[in-house]
Amino acid sequence: MRDRLEDLLRAGEVDGLHAVAAVRGGQCLLEYYGAGADFAWGDSLGVVDFGPETLHDIRSVTKSVTALVYGIALGDGLVPPPAEPLLRRFPQYLDLAADPQRARLTIEHALTMSLGVEWREDLPYTSPANAEIAMELAPDRYRYILERPILEQPGTRWTYCGGATALLGRLIAEGTGQSLPQYGKAVLFAPLGIDTFDWMTGADGVASAASGLRLAPRDLARLGELVLAEGSWEGRRIVPADWIRTMLQPRLQTSWGSQYGYQWYIESMGGHRLVAGMGNGGQRLFVLPDLDLAVAITAGNYDDPDHWRTPLTVMERVILPAVA
Repeated sequence: MRDRLEDLLRAGEVDGLHAVAAVRGGQCLLEYYGAGADFAWGDSLGVVDFGPETLHDIRSVTKSVTALVYGIALGDGLVPPPAEPLLRRFPQYLDLAADPQRARLTIEHALTMSLGVEWREDLPYTSPANAEIAMELAPDRYRYILERPILEQPGTRWTYCGGATALLGRLIAEGTGQSLPQYGKAVLFAPLGIDTFDWMTGADGVASAASGLRLAPRDLARLGELVLAEGSWEGRRIVPADWIRTMLQPRLQTSWGSQYGYQWYIESMGGHRLVAGMGNGGQRLFVLPDLDLAVAITAGNYDDPDHWRTPLTVMERVILPAVA
């Protein structure tokens, strides 16, 4: 496996690859750490020599982690169930709740990114025309999300929307009385033995539920192992098993044809069912249940429209041939 990866690296076929951690049945099959230019959001970190303890942006894989945290809070009775009206939990926006179209929004529409509102993230993340950047710049991020023009009935279509995840982060913070990082550490990271992480915040000090997490790749893979075990770790229940199953149930189709559950993608790879968290630049958490396999990949191909190539090549030409 290592030889295959080295061949691809020499051939320049996995440009920008920073790290790989592949775990099967609790055993590490492959760990690779390279070097390359890296960023924490938009801040340059220069050229980094990556190692087992080096934190890395996981960008929008954060969304999938937020869904895990939401499930824990739901199991503890601290956040509303998916069917509950969304604006009921934002009483400060009575004017928006009075709109019959917006009153139809539910928590599930946020979980499935099907709010039906105008939201464009297909623009550079350096541009204020990108809706996620505009949200970060807005004086009230939650009003910004909830007052976006309505384009279609909620639940009709999947539209990539970091704002939907931001709403989930707010519900977690409100329901638990803790910040998202504080609660996430207590109920998810600490029980998994993940001692070091960073959850970046916007200018208002609010942790980004959509893209703010920095984790070491081996710890990211551990989250995949937790999903494989339907929420249990070393005999301890961390995430309710029924939430894992519900979270990974296909509900809508993405714009490129894969399925989407609650903040997780559901696809097929090499004839095997795959569930995944995906992030800008080539950040991936791949979970293949029938192979008992979790793979974390980090890369530095930020804002590259072909950033998907490097993690896909690693999986198809290095990992799967060794295990499938």
